[in-house]
Amino acid sequence: MASFPDSVNENDIGKAKFIGELLVPVAPFDQKSGRETWTVAFAPNGSYFAWSQGHRIVRLIPWAKCLKYFSTGHGGEATNALSPRRLSRQNSDGGQVIPTADEPREHTIDCGDIVWGLAFGSSVPEKQSRCVNIEWHRFKFGQDQLLLATGLNNGRIKIWDVYTGKLLLNLMDHTDVVRDLTFAPDGSLMLVSASRDKTLRVWDLKDDGNMVKVLRGHQNWVYCSAFSPDSSILCSVGAGKAVFLWNMDTYTLIQKLEGHHNDVVSCEFSPDGALLATASYDTRVIVWDHHKATVLLELGHLFPPPSPIFAGGANDRWVRSVSFCPDGRHIASITDDRLVRFWSIEERAPQAIASLSNGLCCAFSAEGSVLAAGTRDGSVHFWESPRSIASLQHMCRMSLRRVTTTQQVEALAIPTPLRDYLTYKVI
Repeated sequence: MASFPDSVNENDIGKAKFIGELLVPVAPFDQKSGRETWTVAFAPNGSYFAWSQGHRIVRLIPWAKCLKYFSTGHGGEATNALSPRRLSRQNSDGGQVIPTADEPREHTIDCGDIVWGLAFGSSVPEKQSRCVNIEWHRFKFGQDQLLLATGLNNGRIKIWDVYTGKLLLNLMDHTDVVRDLTFAPDGSLMLVSASRDKTLRVWDLKDDGNMVKVLRGHQNWVYCSAFSPDSSILCSVGAGKAVFLWNMDTYTLIQKLEGHHNDVVSCEFSPDGALLATASYDTRVIVWDHHKATVLLELGHLFPPPSPIFAGGANDRWVRSVSFCPDGRHIASITDDRLVRFWSIEERAPQAIASLSNGLCCAFSAEGSVLAAGTRDGSVHFWESPRSIASLQHMCRMSLRRVTTTQQVEALAIPTPLRDYLTYKVI
Protein backbone atom coordinates (compact mmCIF):
# COMPACT_ATOMS: atom_id res chain seq x y z
CA MET A 1 0.00 0.00 0.00
CA ALA A 2 1.32 3.44 -0.92
CA SER A 3 0.39 7.06 -0.27
CA PHE A 4 0.68 7.99 -3.96
CA PRO A 5 -0.20 6.29 -7.26
CA ASP A 6 2.52 4.49 -9.21
CA SER A 7 2.53 7.28 -11.80
CA VAL A 8 3.63 9.81 -9.16
CA ASN A 9 7.15 9.96 -7.76
CA GLU A 10 7.00 11.31 -4.20
CA ASN A 11 10.38 12.99 -4.67
CA ASP A 12 8.95 15.04 -7.54
CA ILE A 13 6.19 16.52 -5.37
CA GLY A 14 6.95 19.97 -4.00
CA LYS A 15 7.59 20.46 -0.31
CA ALA A 16 5.41 23.06 1.41
CA LYS A 17 7.39 25.82 3.11
CA PHE A 18 7.18 25.57 6.91
CA ILE A 19 6.95 29.03 8.47
CA GLY A 20 6.40 28.46 12.18
CA GLU A 21 4.64 26.73 15.04
CA LEU A 22 2.89 27.53 18.30
CA LEU A 23 3.84 25.12 21.07
CA VAL A 24 2.24 24.35 24.40
CA PRO A 25 4.40 24.04 27.55
CA VAL A 26 4.33 20.43 28.73
CA ALA A 27 4.26 19.70 32.46
CA PRO A 28 5.62 16.37 33.79
CA PHE A 29 2.15 15.32 34.94
CA ASP A 30 0.49 16.02 31.61
CA GLN A 31 -1.32 13.05 30.12
CA LYS A 32 -1.70 12.53 26.39
CA SER A 33 -5.49 12.53 26.61
CA GLY A 34 -6.97 16.01 26.86
CA ARG A 35 -4.08 17.83 25.18
CA GLU A 36 -5.45 17.57 21.64
CA THR A 37 -5.96 20.55 19.37
CA TRP A 38 -9.28 19.47 17.93
CA THR A 39 -9.87 22.69 16.04
CA VAL A 40 -8.13 25.82 14.74
CA ALA A 41 -9.82 28.92 13.35
CA PHE A 42 -9.04 32.26 11.72
CA ALA A 43 -11.25 35.31 12.17
CA PRO A 44 -13.11 36.26 8.97
CA ASN A 45 -11.39 39.63 8.86
CA GLY A 46 -7.93 38.14 9.41
CA SER A 47 -7.44 39.84 12.77
CA TYR A 48 -7.19 36.82 15.09
CA PHE A 49 -6.15 33.19 15.20
CA ALA A 50 -7.59 30.78 17.78
CA TRP A 51 -6.86 27.21 18.73
CA SER A 52 -7.82 24.78 21.47
CA GLN A 53 -4.51 23.88 23.06
CA GLY A 54 -5.94 21.20 25.34
CA HIS A 55 -6.89 21.05 29.01
CA ARG A 56 -9.87 23.44 28.62
CA ILE A 57 -7.72 26.29 27.29
CA VAL A 58 -8.30 28.34 24.13
CA ARG A 59 -5.70 30.83 22.97
CA LEU A 60 -6.64 33.94 20.99
CA ILE A 61 -3.68 35.62 19.29
CA PRO A 62 -3.64 38.59 16.89
CA TRP A 63 -2.70 37.10 13.52
CA ALA A 64 -0.33 39.97 12.72
CA LYS A 65 1.53 39.15 15.94
CA CYS A 66 1.86 35.52 14.83
CA LEU A 67 3.31 36.52 11.47
CA LYS A 68 5.76 38.91 13.12
CA TYR A 69 6.85 36.18 15.53
CA PHE A 70 7.43 33.71 12.71
CA SER A 71 9.43 36.27 10.75
CA THR A 72 11.65 37.10 13.73
CA GLY A 73 12.00 33.58 15.04
CA HIS A 74 12.98 31.97 11.75
CA GLY A 75 15.17 34.72 10.38
CA GLY A 76 13.23 35.11 7.15
CA GLU A 77 10.70 37.43 5.73
CA ALA A 78 7.10 37.13 6.82
CA THR A 79 4.68 35.52 4.43
CA ASN A 80 2.93 37.87 2.08
CA ALA A 81 -0.24 37.78 4.13
CA LEU A 82 -2.93 40.38 4.09
CA SER A 83 -2.60 42.76 7.00
CA PRO A 84 -5.50 42.45 9.46
CA ARG A 85 -8.22 45.02 8.98
CA ARG A 86 -8.31 47.71 11.67
CA LEU A 87 -11.68 47.73 13.37
CA SER A 88 -13.24 49.81 16.06
CA ARG A 89 -14.19 47.70 19.05
CA GLN A 90 -17.48 47.96 20.82
CA ASN A 91 -18.41 45.96 23.90
CA SER A 92 -21.42 43.69 23.45
CA ASP A 93 -23.42 45.54 26.08
CA GLY A 94 -23.17 48.75 24.09
CA GLY A 95 -20.68 50.23 26.54
CA GLN A 96 -17.31 51.88 26.14
CA VAL A 97 -15.76 51.97 22.69
CA ILE A 98 -12.04 51.25 22.54
CA PRO A 99 -10.16 53.51 20.11
CA THR A 100 -9.16 52.00 16.79
CA ALA A 101 -5.53 52.87 17.51
CA ASP A 102 -5.35 50.09 20.11
CA GLU A 103 -3.74 46.93 18.94
CA PRO A 104 -5.69 43.66 19.23
CA ARG A 105 -4.92 41.94 22.50
CA GLU A 106 -4.01 38.32 23.17
CA HIS A 107 -6.33 36.30 25.40
CA THR A 108 -6.10 32.96 27.18
CA ILE A 109 -9.57 31.58 27.88
CA ASP A 110 -10.39 28.81 30.34
CA CYS A 111 -13.58 27.23 28.99
CA GLY A 112 -14.14 24.90 31.94
CA ASP A 113 -14.11 21.67 29.92
CA ILE A 114 -12.38 20.05 26.93
CA VAL A 115 -12.91 22.18 23.82
CA TRP A 116 -13.88 20.32 20.64
CA GLY A 117 -15.27 23.04 18.39
CA LEU A 118 -14.28 26.66 17.65
CA ALA A 119 -15.82 29.25 15.35
CA PHE A 120 -15.51 32.97 14.80
CA GLY A 121 -18.70 34.92 14.15
CA SER A 122 -18.80 38.39 12.64
CA SER A 123 -21.68 40.81 12.23
CA VAL A 124 -20.07 42.19 9.08
CA PRO A 125 -21.91 42.61 6.78
CA GLU A 126 -24.59 43.65 9.24
CA LYS A 127 -27.81 41.69 8.93
CA GLN A 128 -30.90 41.86 11.11
CA SER A 129 -31.95 39.00 13.34
CA ARG A 130 -34.66 36.68 12.06
CA CYS A 131 -36.47 37.29 15.35
CA VAL A 132 -38.92 40.14 14.72
CA ASN A 133 -41.28 39.81 17.68
CA ILE A 134 -38.93 40.85 20.48
CA GLU A 135 -37.98 44.51 20.68
CA TRP A 136 -35.64 44.24 23.66
CA HIS A 137 -32.45 42.24 23.71
CA ARG A 138 -29.83 41.79 26.40
CA PHE A 139 -26.98 42.20 23.92
CA LYS A 140 -26.71 44.85 21.25
CA PHE A 141 -24.12 43.60 18.82
CA GLY A 142 -22.43 46.39 16.91
CA GLN A 143 -21.60 46.32 13.22
CA ASP A 144 -17.98 45.50 14.04
CA GLN A 145 -18.74 42.69 16.49
CA LEU A 146 -16.42 39.67 16.54
CA LEU A 147 -17.39 36.65 18.62
CA LEU A 148 -15.79 33.30 19.40
CA ALA A 149 -17.97 30.24 20.02
CA THR A 150 -16.52 27.23 21.84
CA GLY A 151 -18.13 23.78 21.86
CA LEU A 152 -17.40 21.74 24.96
CA ASN A 153 -17.21 18.13 26.08
CA ASN A 154 -20.20 18.56 28.41
CA GLY A 155 -22.51 19.67 25.59
CA ARG A 156 -22.39 23.38 26.39
CA ILE A 157 -21.54 26.21 24.01
CA LYS A 158 -19.85 29.32 25.35
CA ILE A 159 -19.80 32.61 23.43
CA TRP A 160 -16.93 35.05 24.04
CA ASP A 161 -16.20 38.63 23.02
CA VAL A 162 -12.94 38.35 21.09
CA TYR A 163 -11.78 41.89 21.83
CA THR A 164 -12.26 41.69 25.61
CA GLY A 165 -12.13 37.97 26.36
CA LYS A 166 -15.43 38.34 28.23
CA LEU A 167 -17.95 35.47 28.44
CA LEU A 168 -21.24 36.62 26.94
CA LEU A 169 -23.50 33.58 26.63
CA ASN A 170 -23.70 30.00 27.86
CA LEU A 171 -25.90 27.91 25.55
CA MET A 172 -27.20 24.66 27.01
CA ASP A 173 -29.31 22.13 25.14
CA HIS A 174 -27.06 19.44 23.67
CA THR A 175 -26.79 16.22 25.67
CA ASP A 176 -23.37 15.13 24.41
CA VAL A 177 -20.09 16.52 23.04
CA VAL A 178 -20.41 19.57 20.78
CA ARG A 179 -18.06 18.41 18.07
CA ASP A 180 -18.21 21.37 15.67
CA LEU A 181 -19.50 24.94 15.34
CA THR A 182 -20.04 27.16 12.31
CA PHE A 183 -21.42 30.67 11.86
CA ALA A 184 -23.43 31.82 8.85
CA PRO A 185 -21.09 33.99 6.76
CA ASP A 186 -23.79 36.59 6.02
CA GLY A 187 -23.29 38.52 9.29
CA SER A 188 -26.57 37.32 10.82
CA LEU A 189 -24.71 35.68 13.74
CA MET A 190 -26.70 32.49 13.20
CA LEU A 191 -24.72 29.65 14.77
CA VAL A 192 -25.03 25.93 14.00
CA SER A 193 -23.70 23.32 16.41
CA ALA A 194 -23.02 19.67 15.52
CA SER A 195 -23.04 17.14 18.33
CA ARG A 196 -22.55 13.52 19.24
CA ASP A 197 -26.19 13.56 20.37
CA LYS A 198 -26.97 13.08 16.62
CA THR A 199 -28.49 16.54 16.16
CA LEU A 200 -27.63 19.95 14.79
CA ARG A 201 -28.99 23.01 16.56
CA VAL A 202 -29.45 26.49 15.13
CA TRP A 203 -28.92 29.45 17.47
CA ASP A 204 -29.65 33.14 16.87
CA LEU A 205 -27.05 35.15 18.77
CA LYS A 206 -28.73 38.43 17.82
CA ASP A 207 -31.74 37.11 19.74
CA ASP A 208 -29.65 36.57 22.88
CA GLY A 209 -28.68 33.07 21.81
CA ASN A 210 -32.18 31.62 21.55
CA MET A 211 -32.34 28.25 19.82
CA VAL A 212 -34.22 28.52 16.53
CA LYS A 213 -34.38 24.93 15.31
CA VAL A 214 -33.19 21.37 15.92
CA LEU A 215 -32.14 19.57 12.73
CA ARG A 216 -32.71 15.83 13.06
CA GLY A 217 -31.88 13.10 10.57
CA HIS A 218 -28.45 11.76 11.46
CA GLN A 219 -28.55 8.26 12.91
CA ASN A 220 -25.07 8.56 14.44
CA TRP A 221 -22.61 11.18 15.66
CA VAL A 222 -22.43 14.44 13.72
CA TYR A 223 -18.80 15.40 13.20
CA CYS A 224 -18.85 18.64 11.24
CA SER A 225 -21.03 21.19 9.46
CA ALA A 226 -20.39 24.03 7.01
CA PHE A 227 -22.41 26.87 5.49
CA SER A 228 -22.39 27.69 1.81
CA PRO A 229 -20.98 31.19 1.14
CA ASP A 230 -24.47 32.68 0.69
CA SER A 231 -25.66 31.00 3.94
CA SER A 232 -28.57 29.31 2.16
CA ILE A 233 -27.31 25.72 2.43
CA LEU A 234 -25.75 23.80 5.30
CA CYS A 235 -23.76 20.61 4.85
CA SER A 236 -23.47 18.24 7.80
CA VAL A 237 -21.37 15.07 7.91
CA GLY A 238 -21.13 12.27 10.39
CA ALA A 239 -20.69 8.62 11.23
CA GLY A 240 -22.32 6.04 9.01
CA LYS A 241 -21.14 7.60 5.69
CA ALA A 242 -23.52 10.53 6.22
CA VAL A 243 -23.39 13.67 4.06
CA PHE A 244 -26.57 15.76 4.43
CA LEU A 245 -27.58 19.03 2.75
CA TRP A 246 -30.05 21.32 4.52
CA ASN A 247 -32.09 24.31 3.30
CA MET A 248 -31.38 27.00 5.90
CA ASP A 249 -34.33 29.15 4.87
CA THR A 250 -36.85 26.42 5.68
CA TYR A 251 -34.64 24.24 7.93
CA THR A 252 -35.47 21.15 5.90
CA LEU A 253 -33.35 18.34 4.49
CA ILE A 254 -32.61 18.79 0.78
CA GLN A 255 -30.86 15.50 0.07
CA LYS A 256 -28.23 13.00 1.14
CA LEU A 257 -25.05 12.54 -0.88
CA GLU A 258 -23.99 8.92 -1.41
CA GLY A 259 -20.39 8.00 -2.16
CA HIS A 260 -18.29 7.52 0.98
CA HIS A 261 -17.62 4.09 2.53
CA ASN A 262 -16.82 5.12 6.09
CA ASP A 263 -17.47 7.90 8.61
CA VAL A 264 -17.32 11.40 7.09
CA VAL A 265 -15.55 13.77 9.47
CA SER A 266 -14.97 17.10 7.72
CA CYS A 267 -16.59 19.28 5.05
CA GLU A 268 -16.23 22.70 3.46
CA PHE A 269 -17.69 24.61 0.50
CA SER A 270 -15.57 26.31 -2.11
CA PRO A 271 -15.51 30.14 -1.91
CA ASP A 272 -17.92 30.45 -4.84
CA GLY A 273 -20.29 27.85 -3.39
CA ALA A 274 -20.14 25.66 -6.51
CA LEU A 275 -18.16 22.80 -4.95
CA LEU A 276 -18.30 20.84 -1.71
CA ALA A 277 -15.33 18.92 -0.30
CA THR A 278 -15.85 16.10 2.22
CA ALA A 279 -13.18 14.06 4.03
CA SER A 280 -13.71 10.53 5.27
CA TYR A 281 -12.04 7.66 7.09
CA ASP A 282 -12.40 5.77 3.79
CA THR A 283 -9.05 7.39 2.76
CA ARG A 284 -10.64 9.84 0.30
CA VAL A 285 -11.62 13.44 -0.12
CA ILE A 286 -14.56 13.78 -2.48
CA VAL A 287 -15.27 17.02 -4.34
CA TRP A 288 -18.99 17.24 -5.17
CA ASP A 289 -21.26 19.28 -7.35
CA HIS A 290 -23.79 19.47 -4.53
CA HIS A 291 -26.42 21.09 -6.76
CA LYS A 292 -26.67 17.85 -8.76
CA ALA A 293 -25.39 15.43 -6.09
CA THR A 294 -22.61 14.19 -8.39
CA VAL A 295 -18.95 13.39 -7.69
CA LEU A 296 -16.58 15.61 -9.68
CA LEU A 297 -13.25 14.55 -8.20
CA GLU A 298 -11.85 11.95 -5.80
CA LEU A 299 -8.58 12.70 -4.03
CA GLY A 300 -7.13 9.39 -2.88
CA HIS A 301 -4.67 8.96 -0.01
CA LEU A 302 -4.07 5.20 -0.36
CA PHE A 303 -3.03 3.28 -3.48
CA PRO A 304 -4.19 1.06 -4.94
CA PRO A 305 -7.58 2.41 -3.83
CA PRO A 306 -9.08 0.18 -1.13
CA SER A 307 -12.22 -1.82 -1.72
CA PRO A 308 -15.38 -0.51 -0.02
CA ILE A 309 -15.10 -3.27 2.60
CA PHE A 310 -11.50 -2.38 3.49
CA ALA A 311 -12.20 1.37 3.31
CA GLY A 312 -15.03 0.87 5.80
CA GLY A 313 -12.65 -0.44 8.46
CA ALA A 314 -9.57 0.71 10.29
CA ASN A 315 -6.50 1.75 8.30
CA ASP A 316 -3.60 4.17 8.59
CA ARG A 317 -4.87 6.59 5.92
CA TRP A 318 -7.91 8.05 7.66
CA VAL A 319 -8.45 11.61 6.41
CA ARG A 320 -8.99 13.80 9.47
CA SER A 321 -9.69 17.21 7.98
CA VAL A 322 -10.16 19.08 4.71
CA SER A 323 -10.07 22.80 3.97
CA PHE A 324 -10.77 24.84 0.84
CA CYS A 325 -8.35 27.67 0.09
CA PRO A 326 -10.00 31.09 -0.43
CA ASP A 327 -8.52 31.18 -3.94
CA GLY A 328 -10.97 28.43 -4.92
CA ARG A 329 -8.22 26.42 -6.60
CA HIS A 330 -6.51 24.55 -3.77
CA ILE A 331 -7.55 22.07 -1.08
CA ALA A 332 -5.60 20.89 1.97
CA SER A 333 -6.04 17.56 3.73
CA ILE A 334 -4.70 16.05 6.96
CA THR A 335 -4.24 12.27 7.10
CA ASP A 336 -3.03 9.63 9.56
CA ASP A 337 -0.04 8.80 7.32
CA ARG A 338 1.76 11.84 8.83
CA LEU A 339 1.39 14.04 5.79
CA VAL A 340 -0.30 17.31 4.96
CA ARG A 341 -1.28 17.47 1.31
CA PHE A 342 -1.95 20.55 -0.80
CA TRP A 343 -4.08 19.70 -3.82
CA SER A 344 -5.04 21.62 -6.93
CA ILE A 345 -8.58 21.02 -8.16
CA GLU A 346 -7.05 20.64 -11.62
CA GLU A 347 -4.82 17.68 -10.66
CA ARG A 348 -5.31 14.28 -9.04
CA ALA A 349 -1.89 14.24 -7.37
CA PRO A 350 -0.82 16.59 -4.54
CA GLN A 351 0.86 19.81 -5.59
CA ALA A 352 2.86 19.96 -2.35
CA ILE A 353 3.25 17.92 0.84
CA ALA A 354 4.59 18.45 4.35
CA SER A 355 5.34 16.15 7.29
CA LEU A 356 3.04 16.30 10.31
CA SER A 357 2.69 13.71 13.06
CA ASN A 358 -0.68 13.19 14.70
CA GLY A 359 -2.48 15.92 12.74
CA LEU A 360 -6.15 16.44 13.57
CA CYS A 361 -7.45 19.60 11.88
CA CYS A 362 -6.52 22.33 9.42
CA ALA A 363 -7.71 25.73 8.21
CA PHE A 364 -6.53 28.34 5.72
CA SER A 365 -6.01 31.93 6.79
CA ALA A 366 -8.60 34.46 5.65
CA GLU A 367 -6.54 35.55 2.65
CA GLY A 368 -5.40 32.01 1.86
CA SER A 369 -1.65 32.47 2.14
CA VAL A 370 -1.11 30.23 5.19
CA LEU A 371 -2.40 26.83 6.34
CA ALA A 372 -2.62 26.06 10.06
CA ALA A 373 -2.80 22.49 11.35
CA GLY A 374 -3.49 21.31 14.89
CA THR A 375 -2.09 18.12 16.44
CA ARG A 376 -2.71 15.71 19.31
CA ASP A 377 -0.07 17.35 21.51
CA GLY A 378 -1.81 20.74 21.52
CA SER A 379 0.59 22.45 19.11
CA VAL A 380 -0.17 24.22 15.82
CA HIS A 381 2.04 24.18 12.71
CA PHE A 382 1.96 26.66 9.82
CA TRP A 383 2.92 26.39 6.15
CA GLU A 384 2.81 28.70 3.17
CA SER A 385 0.10 27.82 0.70
CA PRO A 386 1.10 27.01 -2.89
CA ARG A 387 1.36 30.25 -4.84
CA SER A 388 0.24 30.79 -8.39
CA ILE A 389 -1.59 33.50 -10.24
CA ALA A 390 -5.21 32.60 -10.93
CA SER A 391 -6.28 32.84 -14.54
CA LEU A 392 -8.84 35.41 -15.63
CA GLN A 393 -11.02 32.47 -16.68
CA HIS A 394 -11.05 31.06 -13.16
CA MET A 395 -11.84 34.42 -11.57
CA CYS A 396 -14.72 34.94 -13.98
CA ARG A 397 -15.97 31.44 -13.24
CA MET A 398 -15.93 32.10 -9.51
CA SER A 399 -17.78 35.39 -9.96
CA LEU A 400 -20.50 33.70 -12.00
CA ARG A 401 -20.84 30.65 -9.76
CA ARG A 402 -21.33 32.78 -6.67
CA VAL A 403 -24.77 33.72 -7.98
CA THR A 404 -25.78 30.77 -10.18
CA THR A 405 -26.47 27.08 -9.61
CA THR A 406 -25.26 24.31 -11.89
CA GLN A 407 -28.73 23.95 -13.37
CA GLN A 408 -28.84 27.66 -14.21
CA VAL A 409 -25.46 27.46 -15.95
CA GLU A 410 -26.53 24.40 -17.95
CA ALA A 411 -29.59 26.31 -19.17
CA LEU A 412 -27.42 29.03 -20.73
CA ALA A 413 -27.08 29.10 -24.52
CA ILE A 414 -23.29 28.79 -24.53
CA PRO A 415 -20.81 26.36 -26.17
CA THR A 416 -20.43 22.98 -24.46
CA PRO A 417 -16.72 23.42 -23.57
CA LEU A 418 -17.52 26.70 -21.83
CA ARG A 419 -20.48 25.13 -20.04
CA ASP A 420 -18.29 22.24 -18.84
CA TYR A 421 -15.68 24.68 -17.59
CA LEU A 422 -18.22 26.78 -15.69
CA THR A 423 -19.73 23.69 -14.07
CA TYR A 424 -16.26 22.35 -13.09
CA LYS A 425 -16.70 19.22 -15.19
CA VAL A 426 -13.25 19.75 -16.63
CA ILE A 427 -11.61 18.91 -13.30
